[in-house]
Amino acid sequence: MKKLIAGNWKMNGSLAANQSLLQEILQGLGQAACDVAVAVPAVYVSQVQGLLQGSAVQLGAQDVSAHDSGAYTGEVSAAMLREFGVRYVLVGHSERRQYHGETDAMVAAKAQKALNAGITPIVCVGETLAQRDAGETEAVVKRQLAAVIHAIGACTTEIVVAYEPVWAIGTGKTATPEQAQAVHAVLRAQLAAASTQAAKVPLLYGGSMNAGNAEQLLAQPDINGGLIGGAALKAPDFLKIIAAAA
Repeated sequence: MKKLIAGNWKMNGSLAANQSLLQEILQGLGQAACDVAVAVPAVYVSQVQGLLQGSAVQLGAQDVSAHDSGAYTGEVSAAMLREFGVRYVLVGHSERRQYHGETDAMVAAKAQKALNAGITPIVCVGETLAQRDAGETEAVVKRQLAAVIHAIGACTTEIVVAYEPVWAIGTGKTATPEQAQAVHAVLRAQLAAASTQAAKVPLLYGGSMNAGNAEQLLAQPDINGGLIGGAALKAPDFLKIIAAAA
C-alpha cells in the first residue's frame, strides 16, 4: 500500500504564511512516492484548495460536524467540506477529545458523516501517559476504534487510522519504533477481525514524527505513514518526512 503523509497544521497559519509554505512544499515535492495531504484550519480551506489545484497534495480538514445541517453555530458539515474538494478529515484528534469533550460515539458519528459525503476520515486514537503507565494502552485504543467500526460496518476499509499517543504530542517525546509498531499491530488485528480487507487500511503514526525519526518509524511493518504536527509547518522538515516514506 502507498504510504500517506498528512500534515496537521492545527491552529496555525495566515494567508501569507500558507502561500509561502505550500509554494515551498510543492516546489520541493517532485514525484512523491507516497500520498501527501495537509489538514488546514476551516477558514483556510478555500485558499488552500486554490493553492493545491492541479498538484499531487490533497486537501484535508481538521474536524467535521456530526450533523448534516441546522442550528449548530460554528460547525462545518461534511457536505460543505466536500464542496471545497476536501479529501480527508481528521476525526477524534486527541485535542478534540481532551478540550471539547468528544466521546467515542461522537467521533464515530463524524466518521460516518465524512464517509457519506465521500471524504476519507482519519480516525485518531491514542492513550494518555496515565493510561499507558496503568497498562491500559491496548484497551483504550481498541475501545476508541471499536466505536467507529461498529458505526460504519462494511465501510471499515475506507478509513485511515492514526495512532497518536497523547503523551508524545508536542512534548518532544516519541514512542520508540517498537512501541509504536506494537500498538499498530493491535489495531491491524482489530481491523482484521472486522474485515477481510484490513490490510488496505493505512495506519499512521501521529506522535511527534519528525525529520529525524521518520525513517525508523516508517520502516515498521504496520506503520503506513504519519500524521505530522509541528514538522508539517516547516517545508524542509515535511519534505524530508515525505522522502523517508519513499
